[in-house]
Amino acid sequence: MSNKLRKLIAIGSTIALMLVAFTVIALANDPVQTVNNLSNFVFQVIRAIGLIILAFGIVQLGLSLKSQDPSQRANGFLTVAGGIIIALAREILDLILG
Repeated sequence: MSNKLRKLIAIGSTIALMLVAFTVIALANDPVQTVNNLSNFVFQVIRAIGLIILAFGIVQLGLSLKSQDPSQRANGFLTVAGGIIIALAREILDLILG
């Protein structure tokens, strides 16, 4: 056997093995359910970010009360309010849209 024929057989058998080994069965789901799952995931991420901001605002508010700094206290209240709004974004949207 020549070198070219050996390479051709090796490449062909490698491609055939890859086609058999790397096949994936794709199960089709309802597209609406897929979009709903994605929406739920996005809102969970937004809620987690909102809770992190809320915790940061509570810490900032506590530090401002200790240091008697009115501008830092105002920023703390705004951060707490923003965190609550972000954490409850889905419920707010549900109330608006009905």
